[in-house]
Amino acid sequence: MRIGVDIGGTFTDATVLDTADGSVRFGKALSTPQNLVAGIFNAIDVIGAAPAAAEFIIHGSTVAINAILERKGARTALITTKGFRDVYEIGRINRPDSFNLFFRKHVPLVPRDRVFEVAERIGYDGAVLRPLDEADARAVGRELRAQAVEAVAVMFLHSYANVAHEARMVEILHEEVPDAFVAASHDVSREQREYERTSTVAANAYVGPQVSRYLERLEHRLADDGFDGNLLIMQSSGGLCDVGTARVQCIQMLESGPAGGVVAARTVGNALALRNLICFDMGGTTAKACVLHGGNADLSSDYFVGGYNEGLVIRIPVIDIKEVGTGGGSIAWINAGGGLRVGPESAGASPGPACYGAGGTAPTVTDAHLVLGRLSAQRFLDGRMQLDVGAAERAIETNVAQPLGLDVAGAASGMLAIANATMANAVRAVTTERGLDPRDFALVAYGGAGPLHAVDIARELAIRTVIVPMAPGHFSAFGMLVADLRREYVRTHRAALRLENLSGIAAIAGQLESEALTWLDQAGIPNQNVAFEWAADARYVGQDHSVTIPLQQGTDEATVRAIKATFDAAHLRRFSHNAPDEPAEIVAVRVSVIGTLSKPALVQLPAGTATPPADAVLERRSVRFDRRFEAEAVVYDRSRLLGNNAIFGPAIVQEAGSATCIPGGVRAVVDLSGHLILTVDDA
Repeated sequence: MRIGVDIGGTFTDATVLDTADGSVRFGKALSTPQNLVAGIFNAIDVIGAAPAAAEFIIHGSTVAINAILERKGARTALITTKGFRDVYEIGRINRPDSFNLFFRKHVPLVPRDRVFEVAERIGYDGAVLRPLDEADARAVGRELRAQAVEAVAVMFLHSYANVAHEARMVEILHEEVPDAFVAASHDVSREQREYERTSTVAANAYVGPQVSRYLERLEHRLADDGFDGNLLIMQSSGGLCDVGTARVQCIQMLESGPAGGVVAARTVGNALALRNLICFDMGGTTAKACVLHGGNADLSSDYFVGGYNEGLVIRIPVIDIKEVGTGGGSIAWINAGGGLRVGPESAGASPGPACYGAGGTAPTVTDAHLVLGRLSAQRFLDGRMQLDVGAAERAIETNVAQPLGLDVAGAASGMLAIANATMANAVRAVTTERGLDPRDFALVAYGGAGPLHAVDIARELAIRTVIVPMAPGHFSAFGMLVADLRREYVRTHRAALRLENLSGIAAIAGQLESEALTWLDQAGIPNQNVAFEWAADARYVGQDHSVTIPLQQGTDEATVRAIKATFDAAHLRRFSHNAPDEPAEIVAVRVSVIGTLSKPALVQLPAGTATPPADAVLERRSVRFDRRFEAEAVVYDRSRLLGNNAIFGPAIVQEAGSATCIPGGVRAVVDLSGHLILTVDDA
């Protein structure tokens, strides 16, 4: 069997796939922030599975991103080329929010008094302009040992073109500061732009000790339980890597959970023959939106932790996901002007929403759903966790309803309306702001809270089709089971997009393929299961920033024209304009190596009629779907629904890890694969 595990801010999800018969089982347990490994095994225990029987355990975690967001990483130092000490703090000297009087620049993870310079210099072409001063390097190493640093980031200018000085500096640090975690920029990002590389390697070092210790604890616990299979780690790019690579490139785990959901959504889209999808993932602490256009998600080379305006840039391949601080645990509060806000602060797993009965007193989105009848107090997590309606009502009444002069139901409805508006804006950020019409897409809603809000988001954006996949509350963990091994290799290589330069571009790609094959051999993946994808960063001559596009292989003029046409189309899609008559150039060459893992067929539902079976009806209860009216809704048990069953709103479809709201005017049909296909007639 295979086990997929996704740690979220509130819950840890486990999915077990039996490769013999294709059956899937799901487990969910509260996350354990003080000992995340314990939460993993709690979720697996819910299923009754034994890690020792697994062929693969595939894991995504929030360890890296939480360490940065909460500023709880290691005591880190940064070593850079003499004369470039302030690159990290200066950044790009831009002010994206020009009229905000309270604007502040990014706050570096490494303070200036722990940034050290070493005499050396590599040119942009890789030539050694000044040899590494080893005496200087050792003196810095001794100073770091005296300061008891836990992690060291090394970033020398133009090391992407020649790694020799960085590699030697790492050797010296291992000798002088043997207990420190050492990260070199060429192991994390082989691209130009010194600030972005500096920020990336600093973040990698900052989270390195914590991620390494966490992975080591997980490996030891699995070994103690008799697991001798392969432990694979989900990366932000949507691919899997071995645990050894994850220890070096810790920063690749930043968005591992959300990436799993996007991979799973692509699988659902392929099964339903839908190529244009909006992925909407709402968990306990955040909501994420991503677009699958033509069946594929865009990879962004820059990721901003904390947002573009004030965040820290990380230059790694990341699925282009927009994230907002709105989740089931997001807290509602009144601002200084008397306005109602929801998030970004979350109640998390401890103490959690007020209705969890674990000491939380702040009103959350989950409390609002419970008060409005959308959630069942007795059936949450299949009845393993009872919810306290009274506690939810008291939290909303005290903190929202009374200050605003509303009744509890009106306050709860207002909380959900504000949350929906925030999340709809996240979807707009990946669609309309990039020239895409949401009406041309189907919305795939998952995460524990996603199906509760899906129809409201769809109506806001005039989307007519909503898909609630099988087990939406475990969807990201499921995506990890259908992902492939994948690793991205990149080299800065500037060349005009002309015929005479194609051979040089192909030579760089060939070198990257050789490096990738070496990694796959070490991971034990047979070569017959390997595929390569070529891509390039391209831009118009005179531009500063680039767009990543697929790179066609060939050495003739037709190849040049095809690459140019691909770039023009990508630029138009991304920025809503292009310049087909302007010359273009290549800035970097990328090769993705994919080690394909087998994809067992999943069990199909038995076919039924349009009428759901009688035993699928759990109850009828009063539910408020909007601010004005209550309706009597039929509550269905999703596990008892059959293929082809049709459900008409108002209704609730209840399952172990989630619930789907189906207001009046909405029709849902159960696909034979178990997915709910909702048609929103009044979108």
